[in-house]
Amino acid sequence: LEAYGASHALQEMLTIKSDDVEGRSALYEALIRGKNPPRPKPPASFSVLVKELQGLGLELLPERGEVVE
Repeated sequence: LEAYGASHALQEMLTIKSDDVEGRSALYEALIRGKNPPRPKPPASFSVLVKELQGLGLELLPERGEVVE
């Protein structure tokens, strides 16, 4: 995405959001225990996009083994 000038969209997808209560809690626990932070989940807007594309009959295939729901 960054190659196409979509750095803000990339940043949005790679960070833990303030409304992600579970993600914030997991990050806090990892910081307290000195462990690696958890990987962030995709934003809810991405899930909406996936569902809309599936509604159009398009299938998204994962590139690196991630599950696309």
